[in-house]
Amino acid sequence: MKIYLTLFLLLWGTCLISGQNTIGLPDIINYPKQTYKAGTQNWGIAQDKNNLLYFANNEGIVSFDGAYWKTYPVPNKTITRSVAVDSNNTIYVGAQNEIGYFEAGENGQLTYKSLKPLIPEKNRSITDVWDIICHKQSVFFRATEAIFELRDNHINVYPAPIWLYIGKAAGNNLIAQEYSNGIVQFDNGTWTRIVDPAKMPEGYLITASLPVGQDSTLIVTLKNGLYLYHNRTIKPVQSPQLNVIANYHIYDATLVDENTIALATSTHGCIIIDKNLQTIQSFSRQEGLQNNNILSVFTDKHKNIWLGLDNGIDFIAYNSAIKNIQPETDNDVSGYSAIIYQKQLYLATTNGVYTAPLQPEKDFSFSKGVFEKVNNARGQTWNLSIVNNQLLAGHHEGLFTIQQNQATLLDKTSGFWSFLPLSSIAPSPVIVAGTYHGIRLYDYVTNSINKAHIEVPFESSRFVAIHNNIIWVSHPYKGVYRVDYQNGSPTVKAYNNLAKHGLGESGNYIFKIKDQIIATTEQGIFEYSSTTDKFIASAYFNAIFGKTIIRYLKEDAQGNLWFVYDKNLGVVDFSGPSPRIIYIAELNGRMVSGFEQVYPANEHNIFVGGEKGYFHINYAKYKQQTLTPIVQLRSVLTQGKTDSLIFGGYAQGPEVEQPTVPYHSNSFYFQFSSPFYEQQSNIEYSYFLRGYDKKWSDWNNKTEKEYTYLPAGTYTFYIKARNNLGNVSEEYSYSFTILPPWYFTWWAYSIYCLVALYGLYLLYKLQKRKFARQRKTYEEEQKRLQYLHQLEVDKYAEEQNKLQYQHQIVLEQNEKEIISLKNEKLESEIQFKNKEMASTTMHLLKKGELIHKLKEELQQLSKNTSDENALDAFKRMIKSLNEEEKTDKDWEHFTIHFDKVHNDFFIALKAKHDNLTANELKLCAFLRMNLSTKEIAQLMNISVRGVEISRYRLRKKLNIPTETNLFTYFLDFHTNGKREVV
Repeated sequence: MKIYLTLFLLLWGTCLISGQNTIGLPDIINYPKQTYKAGTQNWGIAQDKNNLLYFANNEGIVSFDGAYWKTYPVPNKTITRSVAVDSNNTIYVGAQNEIGYFEAGENGQLTYKSLKPLIPEKNRSITDVWDIICHKQSVFFRATEAIFELRDNHINVYPAPIWLYIGKAAGNNLIAQEYSNGIVQFDNGTWTRIVDPAKMPEGYLITASLPVGQDSTLIVTLKNGLYLYHNRTIKPVQSPQLNVIANYHIYDATLVDENTIALATSTHGCIIIDKNLQTIQSFSRQEGLQNNNILSVFTDKHKNIWLGLDNGIDFIAYNSAIKNIQPETDNDVSGYSAIIYQKQLYLATTNGVYTAPLQPEKDFSFSKGVFEKVNNARGQTWNLSIVNNQLLAGHHEGLFTIQQNQATLLDKTSGFWSFLPLSSIAPSPVIVAGTYHGIRLYDYVTNSINKAHIEVPFESSRFVAIHNNIIWVSHPYKGVYRVDYQNGSPTVKAYNNLAKHGLGESGNYIFKIKDQIIATTEQGIFEYSSTTDKFIASAYFNAIFGKTIIRYLKEDAQGNLWFVYDKNLGVVDFSGPSPRIIYIAELNGRMVSGFEQVYPANEHNIFVGGEKGYFHINYAKYKQQTLTPIVQLRSVLTQGKTDSLIFGGYAQGPEVEQPTVPYHSNSFYFQFSSPFYEQQSNIEYSYFLRGYDKKWSDWNNKTEKEYTYLPAGTYTFYIKARNNLGNVSEEYSYSFTILPPWYFTWWAYSIYCLVALYGLYLLYKLQKRKFARQRKTYEEEQKRLQYLHQLEVDKYAEEQNKLQYQHQIVLEQNEKEIISLKNEKLESEIQFKNKEMASTTMHLLKKGELIHKLKEELQQLSKNTSDENALDAFKRMIKSLNEEEKTDKDWEHFTIHFDKVHNDFFIALKAKHDNLTANELKLCAFLRMNLSTKEIAQLMNISVRGVEISRYRLRKKLNIPTETNLFTYFLDFHTNGKREVV
């Protein structure tokens, strides 16, 4: 029976814990070991006064500043089990066989100092140090075999068989659990029993002690649940839920705030309970943790929760005003519309409509419940609207009405986008629906929608607004339409002519804002003017938004304007003396692009559709988070031949020593961060390097800056941060000096001066020696010149005689050269004449041959014709050719002309060789003209072979030896012949 009762309680508790979680959960950020680059297990967590976090990890202490992770191993490279930070920012560490601390050393780098030398020799053998507590002026380290108290650089040892726990209790007291004595309290250097072991269950183990109030302490055990210690009495705190949680092994616990406790379990993640010990929320793998085995839990200064896991680190933005709502845990669905109807939250998604009950909480995200699917509404649902107290759903497959958990299909002729009452008087007799193909108008009669409707087709009507019973519809790429519905007859007018209507066809979105029709475009925001019947630029809204292109606007009950630009969400807050824009940077890029939807139920409950589920914004809390961010410089590296860390990030402000670096390391790399862990997506930075930059940089989310090849000089690097609410941190400054290169230092200049002076002295000495050498050289040169002058005078007369003689010789040589040149010229002219005569001779010969051939053919034709007229014509032509032939046959003319050119060549030739024939004379003339064999063959009308034979016979006849060239012979002969003739 007890087994069944236990099973019942376990199952009921499990249902209460996991099945009835809140509908909204904060963001969970996972940091696997690949991110922080250290060991898997994280045994303890602490935070310093600069908000930096430290994790006791298997591989040492891991620090995190929101942007950068760093690991600092202990000297013996063992597992670090515990970590604590005191008011002086000293980081105490407990490891295996090691205790000590890290503190900021030179240039802000963490340095480790071991405390083991302070422990008496006999107690130095330590196993694991599991807990570290900073209490008053002391620091306590708990190992299994002893507790060590560090005070005034001295260590007191409190040995015991087994120390199981140490922690803080109410009234600024320190308590511990010792195996044999039970729970003890530290008073004036001694441990006094405060709880008899008999009053506690056997084998209990304290894992956490939480002061609640001034005089009460909540004691958490591993397997035996929770106990309340008050006025030296202790009693168990029991409930079915806590009994179930105790079975999960509570490994650690922490106070989130005065009303909330976080319990870390070994099997079921983190469970949040309130001061009445009722479960508020639970976080496990199902909700987004990396695993359910939590070794440590910590609440940071901003009331957010950090979990040290058996494998990894998780961050729960518990104090964030933004929560996630996942209507279906096993499937990611996109959110398109949300609405509250009859104390139920309805969500329209890509997979249908979901609903969950809402409890009377100011912040609805803390309502406990499980989302259920609305029956008969599966599939893409675009819109949920309440019109005339009826819940309508715009579905891809039609118009549905929803009652409780049942959807009823009313019209399936089209897909539906939205629903609005035509009249502001409730109930509106006409309901306007935006569909895939235009708008439809439904009559509302006796609490029901009449299925008979009027259809106004034109374009897909996703954006619909109604003002003064006039329907306005916009299509992003077709323009804006006005629909007047009077006496049951609608008329449509398009506004898409830029010159006529003030709006073009594309980029238009229509909204009703502050009781007027507003069109947002890529050129700005426009208001409809009924006077001119056109849209005009809105000076009021454009002054607020500037050049930001708005594509979604939604007005809440307080008059604030929620808007979407690009993929970002913002709100124009009118609660102050002037409008203020607040950007919800946490949701940037997380909404459904092009289908953004904001449902402002009230200032504590703003619902926003997302790519994965929905987001809930407690806007009243969000805008009250006025914490000013802080900014810290995390590291400074110089870059040159080698990189060097000159600032490690742990000494801040005036404590930082101004470094001086050599010129070869004149490139600097800065890393900075703002340890506001829940607002990392909201933080932007601006920086300025005095001495180099002209102005502050633009705001951006980069956490690093590099400057390369800076000139020598002193610089100050300034950095500041701001969040999306416009709060700006104080400026952080870091100064450094770059030494000039060695060749620009004072001693280099001194050397330069000495070298210059010595150089001038050397120059003076060199010039003096040079002048002496020049004078001596001058005198010697004068003597030499005088001697040479005398020699010149003596030689002058002799040279004059020689010049006269040489002049005479030159004249004679010039005359000979002139005669030679004239001969060469004459020879060239003769050669040219020879060529010319040869060409002329060829022409004459060819012409004679042609005439002779024509004469013979004409004579033949005249013999064969009987026509008297033709015969007379032939005779006249033969007579003309005879006369022409007689003219061209005159060879004597050629010989006369040739003799004139060649000084009576033929006469001299005939005088010596009178036995030469006419053809042989021709051949001699052509050879004297130095014509080629081919040219001679053409002129004599014989073959080349015939020319060769003729030449051979001529050589024989003239008795000329074969080694003598005929041209040379005739040339010489001509000369000799001329002499003979003379």
